[in-house]
Amino acid sequence: MRYIMKQKLLSWGDDFYIKDENEHDVYFVDGKAFSFGDQLSFQDLNGHELAYIRQQLFAWGKTYEITRNGAVAAIVKKELFALFHHRFTVDVPGPDDLEAEGDFMDHEYTFRRGDRVVATVSKQWFSWTDTYGIEIADDEDQVLILASAVVVDQACHPDGGKRH
Repeated sequence: MRYIMKQKLLSWGDDFYIKDENEHDVYFVDGKAFSFGDQLSFQDLNGHELAYIRQQLFAWGKTYEITRNGAVAAIVKKELFALFHHRFTVDVPGPDDLEAEGDFMDHEYTFRRGDRVVATVSKQWFSWTDTYGIEIADDEDQVLILASAVVVDQACHPDGGKRH
């Protein structure tokens, strides 16, 4: 599946609309404006929460927890010492962990499970807000990878892309 993730230009928190490849809205990510650390609610278009993203404030390095129905779905952690590119681990319960790795500017990256690329993310450079194209393998957990892409954006661009 292909998605477009676009941050709202004027918002109190880090809000994103996620559209399908035909540019129809499919998900909304509601960033909590007045919270300690990043907190975001990943919702369907009816406002039902599909996942909740919370930054762990007392962790060593940028670490986020993604929960679904009150249970931990993944811990996403930014590798501390990466000189030329950033790397993230997406620790899911069981053996199916993911790794996200990107270039120096954090505008292009992939999610891998072992040797297999399961998703690619590409930032569109000329936009008033952060806009990403995301392509995810059909057999993957779409919400988990999209929520992980939101985490990568939060960790790499803490100002929410509002520096344009």
